[in-house]
Amino acid sequence: MTQESSCCNGAIGSDNVLNMYPEKRKLLKEYIDVLPIGDDRNFNKGFLIQTLHKAQEIYGFLPESVQLFVADQLKLHVSAVYGVISFYSYFTDKPTGKYKINICTGTACFVRGAGRLVEEFERYLGIKEGETTEDKKFSLGGLRCVGACSLAPVVMVNDKVYGKVTTKMVPEIINDCE
Repeated sequence: MTQESSCCNGAIGSDNVLNMYPEKRKLLKEYIDVLPIGDDRNFNKGFLIQTLHKAQEIYGFLPESVQLFVADQLKLHVSAVYGVISFYSYFTDKPTGKYKINICTGTACFVRGAGRLVEEFERYLGIKEGETTEDKKFSLGGLRCVGACSLAPVVMVNDKVYGKVTTKMVPEIINDCE
């Protein structure tokens, strides 16, 4: 009995994302199929983070069905998969917006006003940190450290980095996303 069938009475996760997007499932399966997966779970764990990165790249997030699929394919317990997802702030099990706005809250950024930036983005977007706008355009989050302390405070929108950000720059950053 696979983990897929032992959980959810044969369904692959209650969210059904795998069945809704068969082309994405095929891409993820093709990616996993080239990995040298064996019967040794400890060995297979070495492929978990890179597989989750690929899955999130394909789906945009890691819903229950994708977590179960990855666990099954890598012959791991789903708790090992969820443990990695919940530990690393990069991974998310909730849908995110087209534009992922992350404010660095590391020490240098925090001291230079990251908290005020979070509040201003929340006010401007009408959402709280960790939420996504109803139109799925923006997600707001925080990062522990971007590694660009000389540019503090730092805001990232997807892969674009904004340095020395002030609250007055928030509308401009949002408008850059249009």
